Amino acid sequence: MKIAVRYYTRSGNTKKLAEAIAKAVSVDAKDVSVALDERVDILFLGCSYYAFDVDQAVKDFILNNKDAIGKIVCFGTSAMMKSMKKPVTKVAKTINVVVSDEDFHCRGQFGKIHKGRPNEDDLMKAAEFAKRYV
Repeated sequence: MKIAVRYYTRSGNTKKLAEAIAKAVSVDAKDVSVALDERVDILFLGCSYYAFDVDQAVKDFILNNKDAIGKIVCFGTSAMMKSMKKPVTKVAKTINVVVSDEDFHCRGQFGKIHKGRPNEDDLMKAAEFAKRYV
């Protein structure tokens, strides 16, 4: 089974989760600026909400790599919102890419809100989620 981990972050919170997930499934975590170089069965895709949506870079990544994505599994952090599944699915549906019903989300530090998150417990849970998923 081919697995890849890609993420988009402005604060570094989602990168921490991406690295924990990647380590758990024995691949490298890469920013969405790095295209998939081969078809993958599972793409763990991490991002956060910015103004109630995912960043355009995430949408562009999905669209530009459509032929290399088997299934997307979302993960991410945010200060207030929850799963990134809805905006990711909206894009993925337009190109017939499946998004898993399962995802991983935790709080992320935003200014003084949720200080220290994601923390070690969050990272451990993200890694466990990835291992269970595959």
